[in-house]
Parts: sequence; C-alpha cells; structure tokens
Amino acid sequence: MYVLSLALAAWAFVEFFRHREPTRPLFQGLGVVGLLVLAQVVALGIGLARGQGPEEGGEVVTLVGYMLTAVLLPPAGAVLARMEPTRWGSLLIGSAAVIVPVLILRLGQIWNG
Repeated sequence: MYVLSLALAAWAFVEFFRHREPTRPLFQGLGVVGLLVLAQVVALGIGLARGQGPEEGGEVVTLVGYMLTAVLLPPAGAVLARMEPTRWGSLLIGSAAVIVPVLILRLGQIWNG
C-alpha cells in the first residue's frame, strides 16, 4: 500500500507541476488507496474488538483517531479535488496520497506499542 500511495502522490504532483487538472485515473488511484486503507482499518478494528492492540486507554483513543483519519482522508481528498477542478485538485490528491502512508505507519507504531 505504501508504494502505491506514494506512486500516486508522485504522479499527482507531476500533474500539478504540469498545470493539469486531476483526471479520472488519479481519482481511481485514490479510490484504490482508500479501499486498501479501509481493509487495513477493518482488520485493526476486528483485532481491537478481540482485545488485541494497545492496552492503555489513551493509546486506544489515539489509535481510533488515526483509524478514522486514515479512512476519511482519501474520500475527503477526492471530494476537495472534485470541488477544485484545476491543477490545485491534483495537488490535493497528491497531498492525501502522501499523508496516508504516514497515518498507516503511525497506526502500526501505536498498535505495537
């Protein structure tokens, strides 16, 4: 997922610097990244429901916050990019695609303690 998301970000940033609006393949790529994030968050949620993961209450709250942010970021990036059908929309998609791997990495750090 990291490689796909970062490749999408690089592609979106190239489109931004070429002064191009976001195209359907960029939106589709962000959709695929969003589905992968959703699958990972569902798996973490199931593990959390089974009593796995962090044991401290504050860490659980932080984990859930990161999970919600990770799931909502790709759709939010797509909506904002649709609202801004200029080169800035490509920048929005690229920004979302860069932030997603950071969130997923942080989820792993919190999960493992």
